[in-house]
Formats: sequence, structure tokens, C-alpha cells
Amino acid sequence: MYKRSSVGELAEQLRRELECYSPGGKLPSSRALVERFRVSPVTVSRALARLAAEGLVVTRPGAGAFRARPYAAAAPAGDTSWQEVALSADGVADLVPRTVDASGVTVSLAAPPPGVLEFNGGYPHPSLQPERAMAAALARAGRRPGAWGRPPLEGLPELREWFARGIGGAVTAAEVLIAAGGQSALATALRALAPPGAPVLVESPTYPGMLALARAAGLRPVPVPVDPDGVRPDLLADAFRATGARVFVCQPLFQNPTGALLAPDRRAEVLRIARSAGAFVIEDDFVRRLVHADCGPLPRPLAADDPDGVVVHVGSLTKATSPSFRVSALAARGPVLERLRAIQVVDSFFVPRPLQEAALELVGSPAWPRHLRALSAELKTRRDVMTSELARHLPELVLPHIPAGGYHLWLRLPDGAGGTSQALGSGGESSLTAAALRAGVALTPGRPYFSAEPPAGHLRLSFAAVAGTGEIAEGVRRLRVAWDEVFRSGATVARAGKPFDAGSAVL
Repeated sequence: MYKRSSVGELAEQLRRELECYSPGGKLPSSRALVERFRVSPVTVSRALARLAAEGLVVTRPGAGAFRARPYAAAAPAGDTSWQEVALSADGVADLVPRTVDASGVTVSLAAPPPGVLEFNGGYPHPSLQPERAMAAALARAGRRPGAWGRPPLEGLPELREWFARGIGGAVTAAEVLIAAGGQSALATALRALAPPGAPVLVESPTYPGMLALARAAGLRPVPVPVDPDGVRPDLLADAFRATGARVFVCQPLFQNPTGALLAPDRRAEVLRIARSAGAFVIEDDFVRRLVHADCGPLPRPLAADDPDGVVVHVGSLTKATSPSFRVSALAARGPVLERLRAIQVVDSFFVPRPLQEAALELVGSPAWPRHLRALSAELKTRRDVMTSELARHLPELVLPHIPAGGYHLWLRLPDGAGGTSQALGSGGESSLTAAALRAGVALTPGRPYFSAEPPAGHLRLSFAAVAGTGEIAEGVRRLRVAWDEVFRSGATVARAGKPFDAGSAVL
């Protein structure tokens, strides 16, 4: 009987024993390792492959595995200081510097240190991902005839048809392009619709990854405030008139980070305003498949109600599956579709066919609707637990809106805590974020979500990236410890004076 040893455990044990062998010395055979460690041959094979990838072991078919000979001493590092001049001089003529600041994105992508609870994650925990269904879909996809050949540049027709049906309205498969994840699709759309130096209207607050994309393309993000009913049409019209912008990027469904749902009476108004300005609306429909079990009927995408080609729609499978399942769609009508297609082909040629085939296998399997139902129920449970724990342990924080979809809460910090003179703006955010990390919980500060000065300090707390509700409760308790560390003076007064508010209209 084999032991349930992991590949990592066996690799670590072999790594420690390598010092017993001289360079070029032969390691025990795979059969000997199987018998000694009582693990399966597959585990041995994968552990040796890991050591080979690290350059510690060399495997020779038919001969066995050998300790690798040490590499020659690395050459001394050269002088790269000249690049500072070259990179700076390159942007002298740019109207808007093409700075690339990925900090707002990496905060939700980087894995926290061991023992730190992940309230900053941007993707569901592995326990919420359909890992078995994805693995089965990928295996079936690999056996499809032609699965490893070159796909159509626009994407597999069946997959484009599936995305078109999901959008609804008069959208057809011919108006859909398959892209490599939502971030890639947004980058293509921004490049297609706005020249360097141009203004682009964005919701405020909004997704930091989109702000980073815009700035990297030399665009100038102009904020348009959001309230609990989504973007404010009056301010959107003002922004178009004041800037002459030709692009507005929005998330009408469970907006990131506020969770706001664009009100029914505002949907047509947003399209009318953009059409009058001769502008496009990039609709980032990133979270449609992360609804909560208590959510009512979802509104259709804006693209479904747009006969005039105002909307460029971005939809993705990634959030509901896995960070590595990067399959998305761009949908557009009119001449802009050819521009989108040309930019995507130049940038990346096409999305790998095996991944497209796997996406088709996954969404066509009985496991897909089961997964979405289970995910919907679990997200509601986690949201309710986090909301309840925050009300109990951190009533100082203001929760303007409880969303019925998505994977996070957006919390506003009060202007001061416990009679202290310290305002809880960006300085309070950074102090609390650092203290929380020391207490064992990773947070996302609100500042990166604003393209201009924020009206108040905020935090975004993810309830989907941790293992379960127990970690949510523990994470909120750790956050209470961090709060008391930063705002210890007068903390009791703060509890009494700043009650937890789940109904305020201020975002």
C-alpha cells in the first residue's frame, strides 16, 4: 500500500539527500525509491522531474537520475544604469507618460506569506474552483480531433456562439472574438478605441487593473463618481462635454469595488449619453457568473440592448473557474470589430486551441451548472458571515452596500477613530494594512481604486479567497487586533460613535 505522500514532500526529502552524492553520481532507481518511501511510481517520477527543473538532477532515459554538476560561476553583473536615461527619454514626447504601475494589480495576485489569511485575493479559493471538472474537460479536449492544431484567429465558432448566447439580444457569433482573459480583452479594447494622450472616462472608484492598462497605453483616466445605483448619468454627461472623451469604461453588474448594480433607469441613459457624444462604452461584465443565491433576476448585458454598436462587451470565464483558465470574449458591432481583431492578432495571434476546446467541454458538461449553483450558495454564505463578523467586531467601519454578487465587500473608514486626531485617509489605510499583515491578515487598501484624490479612506475585503467561513471569522478578529494597534487611543469611543452602517448611500 502506498503512503499519501505529496510530490513536494518527496522532492524535499531527495533534495536534502543530494549532498550524499558526488556531482554526476547516480541516485537510487525509481523502483528503489518507490519501495523505500512507499509512494507511487507517478509520485517518484514527478518529484524527480521537479528536481530536474530546478537544475539539481539530470535524468537520462534508460539510465536513471544523476546529481547535476554545479554550474560555472556566474559572470559579474554589468552596468544597467544607462537604462534610466533611455527609458525616461523615450517618453519625453508623450502627452501622457506611459507609466506602468502594477501595484494595484499585484496586491490581489500575490500569494500572502504562510499563515496570513487572504482577504486581498482577486480569485476564488481552490475549494470554490471546479478543479475536477476542469481537469476532465482538459483531458477530453486533448483527445479531440485537431485539438492541437491552429484555431481560427477569431476563436472556435462553437465557443463564440456560446458567448453570444450568453450576451443575448441580437449579438451573433460573428460579432465575438475569443481573447486570453478579461485583462487582455480590456487592453485590446482600450488600444483600439483611444489614441495615446486621449482622455478615457472611468468609474470612480474602479478596478485598478483597468487604470494601470489605461496609463500604460498613455491614456488619461478621468473619474466619474459611482453611487449605490451605479455611475451617475448627469456627471457622465458633464465629463463627456468637459473632456471630449470618446470612451467610457464601466462595470454595470456588481461593480468592482463597490458592488453597485447599474439601476434600470440609468442603463438606457448611459447608452444615450455615450451615443450623443459619439463615444464607445467598454462594458466589463467580469462577474456575471458569481451571483449570490439570494440575487434576483440579472439584467441583461448593456450590449444586448445596443443596436448601434456603442458597447464593446468583455465577458470572461476566469472568475468562475480558475486564475489559469484564461478564456474571455470581446463582442462588438460595426467597423470597430475589425480593429479589435487586428490588434488582438498582432499582439497574441490567438488563444491556444486546447484551452478553447477545454472551455467548450467544461461549459457543455453537466458539471458546469452544478458548479455555478454551488458557487452561488457558498458566496452568499461567506458574504453573510463576513458582514455579521464585521458588525460584531468592527462597527467602526461603514458598509455602504451589501452586494448580491461578486466576491468582496467595500468598506469606508471613518474620518477619525476614538477621538484621535488621525484622519483615516490614505495614511490610515496604509497604517491599518501594515498592522493587519502583522496580525496575520492581508487587506486591499482603497487608494489604488481611485484615479484622482479619494473622498475617504476605504478597504476592500475579499471573502472568496480564503478556505472557508472559519477563516473569515478569524480574519475579522485579527483585523480588530490591527485596528486597536493603529487606533488604540480612544477605541471605545470610536465603537460608540461610529456604528456599523449597512445602509448609507455614500460610497
